[in-house]
Amino acid sequence: MLFKYNGFGKDGKKASGSIEALHKQDATSKLRAKNIFVQSLKEQKPSAFADFSFRKKESIKTKALAQLSRDLAIYINAGISIVNGIRLATNQYSNDKKMSAFLNSIATHLDEGKSFSGSLEAQEVYTLPFFFRQSIKVSEDGGLLADVLEELTKYLKTQDKMGKQVKSALTYPGFIMIFAVLMISAMMIFVVPEITSIFDQMGKELPGITQFTIDMSDFLIAYWHLLLGGFIALFSLFKFLIATNAKLRYGFDKFMLKMPLFGVMIETSELGRFSYMISMLLRSGVPFVQGITLSARILNNSVISNVFANASVKVVEGGKLSQALAVEKYQVDKSFIQAIALGEETSELEKILSNLSELYAEDNDDRVRNFLSLLEPIIMVFVGGSVGFIIASMLLPIFSMNL
Repeated sequence: MLFKYNGFGKDGKKASGSIEALHKQDATSKLRAKNIFVQSLKEQKPSAFADFSFRKKESIKTKALAQLSRDLAIYINAGISIVNGIRLATNQYSNDKKMSAFLNSIATHLDEGKSFSGSLEAQEVYTLPFFFRQSIKVSEDGGLLADVLEELTKYLKTQDKMGKQVKSALTYPGFIMIFAVLMISAMMIFVVPEITSIFDQMGKELPGITQFTIDMSDFLIAYWHLLLGGFIALFSLFKFLIATNAKLRYGFDKFMLKMPLFGVMIETSELGRFSYMISMLLRSGVPFVQGITLSARILNNSVISNVFANASVKVVEGGKLSQALAVEKYQVDKSFIQAIALGEETSELEKILSNLSELYAEDNDDRVRNFLSLLEPIIMVFVGGSVGFIIASMLLPIFSMNL
């Protein structure tokens, strides 16, 4: 639980903030150990919005995690202990209450004798990526914490940059699509009924496309709230089932891999991410089998993730990764398997995986760029065609009246 406190430090200055503890007495003891005289101590209860989201912990931002990893790597390389490094990092986030609570929680668990990885697991402020937590755990066991933190910094910065590029690329098409839906809906709900009243006064039979447009307008006016509510409900239910039902998630991911264009983009992205992650772990001294397992867990597509997870079991039994991938039910890119086999034969696997990650990243960037270049004119044609159809269907009876 999180507790908010106000008090005085040993120097007489006011001290306030948040601390994580099992109960109120535990929070008081921890503050006393930090030489803080407590004036008030209250539990920070979650808001109504937190209850609505089932009190799920917020995921830490990739950029913030990258910056923290970089700072800790610098401190450790300078000979500063991880406990003092966390305290130094806390000073940089004095204006960020959430991040301060996160770092204070880690510092508290470290003071209690837990390892850094154990402290990350025990804190209840942020949800951390699985690969980050496991990479820290493996690096602590091998005495490679600073090296792994540096590699994680590079990886997280790359992921943050890619995410921003995708969002930036999708902004314009997304804006056009939203504007188109709003404009068409406004025409159907507000403009078409006004013109329909004129047709009612004419008392003539309307053309088929005009009657269709009027019927669609009446339907939207009568049921727009049900349509909107139904869409939101179905979308939320779908997301919930995908997150909780492993079989449904696997089936959906398999379907996505079979889709034209999108399937290749998804597989290329996942193979590039796997290659980057495992090459980073190998450079940091993480054993190959552990690297496969950790890298498989960061993949979004459960089908490809299962392929590598199954392959890691065969590698543990003494087999080669390339051979294990070759006999899997779902076959990943053959050139990827051939490259892995070459790396295993020449003992240059880390270097080849690093090159593969760059090649797949460039390849996927080209595909995404080409897709977006096609998407914009398609959306424009859709918008123009929809608006043109509505206008034509409304003008057709007027033209026929003047003939």
